[in-house]
Amino acid sequence: MSQTPDSVVRTYIEQHRTAFLDDLAEWLRIPSVSAQPDHAPDVRRSADWLAAKLRDTGFPTAEVWPTPGAPAVFAEWPAADPGAPTVLVYGHHDVQPAAHEDGWHSEPFEPVVRDNRLYARGAADDKGQVFFHTLGVRAHLAATGATAPAVHLKLLIEGEEESGSPHFRALVEERADRLAADTVIVSDTGMWSEDTPTVCTGMRGLAECEIRLYGPDQDIHSGSFGGAVPNPATAAARLVAALHDEHARVAVPGFYDGVVELTDRERELFAELPFDEERWLRTAKSYATHGEAGHTTLERIWARPTAEVNGIGGGYQGPGSKTVIPSDAMVKLSFRLVAGQDPDHVEKAVRAWIDEQVPEGIRHETVFGAATRPCLTPLDHPALRSVVRAMERSFGTPVRFTREGGSGPAADLQEVLGAPVLFLGISVPSDGWHAPDEKVELDLLFKGVETSAYLWGDLAEHWRDVP
Repeated sequence: MSQTPDSVVRTYIEQHRTAFLDDLAEWLRIPSVSAQPDHAPDVRRSADWLAAKLRDTGFPTAEVWPTPGAPAVFAEWPAADPGAPTVLVYGHHDVQPAAHEDGWHSEPFEPVVRDNRLYARGAADDKGQVFFHTLGVRAHLAATGATAPAVHLKLLIEGEEESGSPHFRALVEERADRLAADTVIVSDTGMWSEDTPTVCTGMRGLAECEIRLYGPDQDIHSGSFGGAVPNPATAAARLVAALHDEHARVAVPGFYDGVVELTDRERELFAELPFDEERWLRTAKSYATHGEAGHTTLERIWARPTAEVNGIGGGYQGPGSKTVIPSDAMVKLSFRLVAGQDPDHVEKAVRAWIDEQVPEGIRHETVFGAATRPCLTPLDHPALRSVVRAMERSFGTPVRFTREGGSGPAADLQEVLGAPVLFLGISVPSDGWHAPDEKVELDLLFKGVETSAYLWGDLAEHWRDVP
């Protein structure tokens, strides 16, 4: 009996399982901690290691791209068909700090397998999820009998994601011609659970600011001057109190301009997920849910914009009392943005609102940091349907949909390259990203390999459906 393409893929993966894990373990032993200057040589060594391994995989081009910080890795493997779509895979090779004394049961940079789980810093975030594409593309070639992938395949593996990607956008802008793609696959994400495979369809953006409020030129006596001059700490408190209305909606005029509302179908799909709100609250170390009226918890954290007070301070905060009117106060705010919101417009709206809120006699200044734009792929986008079909072939079960409540550099790729961003990840919440005993489930890791093997052919076949 002749083998089916799927059985060829699975057989190839099984035959190369041990060598794949040996290579991954070798990479995981490199402590590529971008946040710690002492590890800068290790981050460079990680980039060099990956570039060499990608060349061994078959990529004709694999380069280490320097930045003012840590290096990135770029690789490219053209398809035989010049008309094939171009796909860019994004991930990162840097990792969070880790030490045995943090609570690890084994050395964080000495990978070990226990109970069919691979434990090491970076096993899930993000080296494991980057590396499954190397075996995936080889399994794809084995199943097709081709010598090149069905798509023009590119990889961009960043070296500073765990440090906030400070040089990433500039790198993408500088190298935009080399990175040009029809779609982007981000493999730095996860699934709902081991038995509920999911695809993320969007990620919120971020804008953040610090507001400084100035009153008297120095702290002054509250008995002699209180009630007769404006108090910057009071102004800060009133500013924070005015940030939301009674329905927990952001009260900044113009804040919701352009927001892409959830469709009825998207709300139905969110509701189908096996969400345990009490368990979620325990994870959040909180005692009640709260948020914009008319929306569920999942809708609030995935698909609604927010304004949060990250810090507030001013005046005397030591033991006992000190009866003063403080000379200054501060508020730190962050805004999570959803599809349709423009960070520049939000910044202007917030500045205008602050100007209206601050009373006469209080000087103020507002400083915004660099913003991250939101990204969203419609459920009916043909490229997203390819990701879903590839996952369903691998997992043998229907795939559901999620979004990400946080923010990341994916939106920079979407904005600079003008390409839709799709998410393909196999990590689960128990993998412990950034925590002691980070791990990856080996069964899911190889499901990622299998999904990658199916994806390139499906994208090539169905790309003509993309508008």
